[in-house]
Amino acid sequence: MDGNSHPLRRKISATDWAIKGELFLNCNCTVFCPCVVSLGAHPPTEGYCQAWMAVAIDEGHFEGEDLSGLNIGILADIPGRMAEGNWKVALYVDERASDTAYDGLGRIFSGTAGGTTGLFTMLVSEIIGMEREKVDIMREGTKRGLYIGRKIHGEIEMITGTDPSQPVTMTNTQYWMGPDVIAARGLKSKVRDYGRVWDLSGKSGEICAIDWKGAAK
Repeated sequence: MDGNSHPLRRKISATDWAIKGELFLNCNCTVFCPCVVSLGAHPPTEGYCQAWMAVAIDEGHFEGEDLSGLNIGILADIPGRMAEGNWKVALYVDERASDTAYDGLGRIFSGTAGGTTGLFTMLVSEIIGMEREKVDIMREGTKRGLYIGRKIHGEIEMITGTDPSQPVTMTNTQYWMGPDVIAARGLKSKVRDYGRVWDLSGKSGEICAIDWKGAAK
């Protein structure tokens, strides 16, 4: 991935791929992330974004290679408005992934496979690392967790609404992740990798069902 770290060297090639599952994250916004409703045009509440993201792939493939059941972790460091780019990203790929799946997931999350994540070729200025890891994801009731060794220990919990059986949800958005985004809050949530030492406990969280695909005809 080092040779493809700069977006000008990352060219989109339409590919047959698809991922269905769930993405959840914890960022440093003090209240619910304004990027969802502003589509990245409004600055994060602190002026910059520090986040971890988790992707649980329930069903998926990349050019015939099965991706189902794999977990992905992401570290994202964004200096300002999300839509303005300059993202620095690290990708942690499930150690259970085959070599073909590993390479395919690298293409999907760098944007070069096109389709839903193709915008990453413009937004991500540097891929600071891509490595195989034991990526554990927890999805239990209203709680979600991402655990990658000592590098990321992240837990969030849905925020309940007037009906305590239902979480607070923003629906029908045009957000890149998906139209319906559940509001959450960080519990014990810490990142320590690539020179980043973040504590996102108590900060904004999001949970979103995803249905992403490539643009191959």
